[in-house]
Amino acid sequence: MTSPLGFTLVQLRYFLVAAERGSMTEASAELHIAQSAVSAAIHNLERDLQVQLFIRRRGRGLTLTPAGERLRAQSRDLLARAREVEREARGDGAELSGPVTVGCFVTLAPYYLPRLFSECTRRHPGIEIDVVEAEADELVEALTTGRIDFALTYDLGLSTEPELRSETIARAPAYVIVAADHPLAGRGSVSLADLSTEPLVLLDLPHSRDYFRSLVAATGTAPDVRYRTRSYETVRSMVARGLGYSVLNQRPATGRTYGGGEIAELELRDAGRPLEVRIASLGGMTQSARARAVMDVLRENTDGL
Repeated sequence: MTSPLGFTLVQLRYFLVAAERGSMTEASAELHIAQSAVSAAIHNLERDLQVQLFIRRRGRGLTLTPAGERLRAQSRDLLARAREVEREARGDGAELSGPVTVGCFVTLAPYYLPRLFSECTRRHPGIEIDVVEAEADELVEALTTGRIDFALTYDLGLSTEPELRSETIARAPAYVIVAADHPLAGRGSVSLADLSTEPLVLLDLPHSRDYFRSLVAATGTAPDVRYRTRSYETVRSMVARGLGYSVLNQRPATGRTYGGGEIAELELRDAGRPLEVRIASLGGMTQSARARAVMDVLRENTDGL
């Protein structure tokens, strides 16, 4: 026989509500129980686990300790799975419901998230998707700390994280954009050597900047990085104004920019390896049925992206 657990699901529920509300008083109001019951449950939980979960400061509410932060992520997952077990036991587990938190690389969000939300709403209306849009390193941290169920991101930076597992769902070759009236706009394809004397408008995100620079450097020339921005659409708008060229991977459906200008897309003859769009998750963690369903929607809806 297995040893009995040192805590209860009720304790975890009270702890999670207190952690999310940052106050015993607000937690008791949300749970519709006495504040003393919430305090006692959390005190017993800390005693049984032999860790301090909150820093309590009079007049300033509750602050999670590092152990509390870890338990909050694990509690959300455990309570969600307990609800799934309950539904399965009752025979009503066919309808998936509950929260799924998805991390998404910032430049991928406009391409994948609208379709993901639309398709999940149609197939699984009971699933509530929350999104954390961030850069690669922030997504890795969110995965390893349990803040998100999985991430949709490029393969940039993933190979150095042994704790993560990932699968490729799409590939995005690099291409060049120039202003619509640029002398090369009508060519259809170019090599980076053709643009070696022109300024580069750099999408200046961690890992992304190194990738784009390496493409140019591989031609034997040093890129003339004249402008930098962390915004994908700002890159396109600056190029449309004739301020330089840029190298991107995801392709919008239109050449018109937010600023009203037009850009031309050119195939890149020396593009090197394409970036891989991947679903990344924490190795060794069993995903909930809800998270697996959302992953399946992503896998099945990559055509044309």
